[in-house]
Amino acid sequence: MKKILVVDDSALMRRVLCDIINSDERFQVQDRAVNGLEALDLLSRKSYDAVVLDVNMPQMNGLELLKELQNRKIPAKVMMASTDTREGAKTTLDALELGALDFVHKPNNAMDCRTDAFKNRLLRILAVVSESRAPVFTSARTLTAEDTKTSKKVLELVGKKASSVTGNKIIALASSTGGPKALQSVIPKLPKNLKAPMVVVQHMPAGFTASLAERLDSLSEIRVKEAAEGDTLEAGTVYIAMGGKHLNVQSSGGRYSIHYTNEPTREGVRPCANYMYESLMDSRFDQVVCVVMTGMGADGTEGIQHLKAKKKIHVIAQEASTCAVYGMPKSVVTAGLSNQIVPLDQIAQEIIMNVGVK
Repeated sequence: MKKILVVDDSALMRRVLCDIINSDERFQVQDRAVNGLEALDLLSRKSYDAVVLDVNMPQMNGLELLKELQNRKIPAKVMMASTDTREGAKTTLDALELGALDFVHKPNNAMDCRTDAFKNRLLRILAVVSESRAPVFTSARTLTAEDTKTSKKVLELVGKKASSVTGNKIIALASSTGGPKALQSVIPKLPKNLKAPMVVVQHMPAGFTASLAERLDSLSEIRVKEAAEGDTLEAGTVYIAMGGKHLNVQSSGGRYSIHYTNEPTREGVRPCANYMYESLMDSRFDQVVCVVMTGMGADGTEGIQHLKAKKKIHVIAQEASTCAVYGMPKSVVTAGLSNQIVPLDQIAQEIIMNVGVK
């Protein structure tokens, strides 16, 4: 049975969350804390399979606790319980950057937390987080002149090779748990003169994907946006699928555009990467570069299998030890679909090498 720590300053919310968690025989709430300070004391003495953490609390809030856990190198598998306002989305992304693995957006009213929809969502995410890899805190090493020289050399070589790559290509990337942070290790490394458009399905609810796209855009020289209905795909732009809808790539008159559909969830998620991959089956791209990164389950595998029957593809899977959850990439590898298995910090350069630069 998985041991859980619940951290929330509202006595009613704590009771509701604990009731939900204890109603599932896989979990047991071991301890409760009313703020980050109490939680920090518990986490420095005991270990838990997962922590359910509120954001806004007196004395020490959720983000301050995550920073302190990083400073003290206390590995904890944390899921945030946050509100889904625009401000909430920004705070949630901050939390994911600070090491939280996933989040559930909770209603403001504790009574609304008793719905089956919220209960099922909380338990599903808790199950994923409790099985995830705890964050690893490596001691920060100062970059030497030699390191800088080496990375410049690598980029020069990549740039030289990439400038001779030919063909009309598209990159289609899928990620889930651990994805928002992992995407920050990939997209900001892509150059603005990338010779292909990139479509991304990251499993996230509506409202959060716009904030994710804005944040990635601010960190990158390549353009990043939340894909809007009817957007025409352009090389050197990354299109993030809107939460809550399935993203498809449609072609008309030699141009490609974004089209959303509202089919039910597939693989338990919406957006589902399988739809994105399958929508490229009849496209005229010379090659589809498929990238499958950290995440629970098997989303992407079926879609890539169908795509491979019709198109030339190149599949890059994220290497296990660099995934928060080795589910989606493992499924692709097990199905014999991967051409490359690459650590997270090398995915960007492999994308560049495969699609080229202008």
